[in-house]
Amino acid sequence: MKLRSLSHLMIATVTALFGFTSPAMAGPPLICHVIQIGDAKSLPYVDLNYQKQNGSYDLKHLTRDTLAILESNAPVLVRMETLRRATIYARQDPPVAKELITRLRARAADSDATGRPDPLAWFDVGYLAETYNQWFETGATNPANGLDGYAWVEKALRLRGRDPEMEFAAALITIMAPERGHKRHVQNAWAGSKDDALLAQNMAANFAR
Repeated sequence: MKLRSLSHLMIATVTALFGFTSPAMAGPPLICHVIQIGDAKSLPYVDLNYQKQNGSYDLKHLTRDTLAILESNAPVLVRMETLRRATIYARQDPPVAKELITRLRARAADSDATGRPDPLAWFDVGYLAETYNQWFETGATNPANGLDGYAWVEKALRLRGRDPEMEFAAALITIMAPERGHKRHVQNAWAGSKDDALLAQNMAANFAR
């Protein structure tokens, strides 16, 4: 409750100062707002109130299932929603949460080691780290504690070049840290949404023009 209240206060402050954030958004932005992905495949939908003992999804399969989606050349919006759902599931099982982010970190690092850095791999681990940081309690229980996921998302943007969906992701990440290029990310995402109807739908749900 304290986390959500603090996030809501910070989001409201940014809204008043910059006018970018939709007043409909409340709570940790990477968790509390569903990313619209149309009919694309993702993990089974999960409610924010999910409890391990109440769900039918086997958390032992979370890392495998998440990687299968990420490695299917999924669009960035699908990756965002998949990692959002994965985080809600993973919070119920700390070893699974650690396994998932460890695998994604290794996957990104391995791409660098081959001499062909993979922007999507760096985006995935960066976005997951930021989502963990918004949904897990600070401290040892958070496998992303101390990780700067936004820096990895920026690395992905540098490697990939123009990618409006990644800009949208970076805009969501920086809502509570506007000094980290939030305005630029919002503008770039809006500019690219002209040719991406699903991105335009997500932008309209999150940011005013």
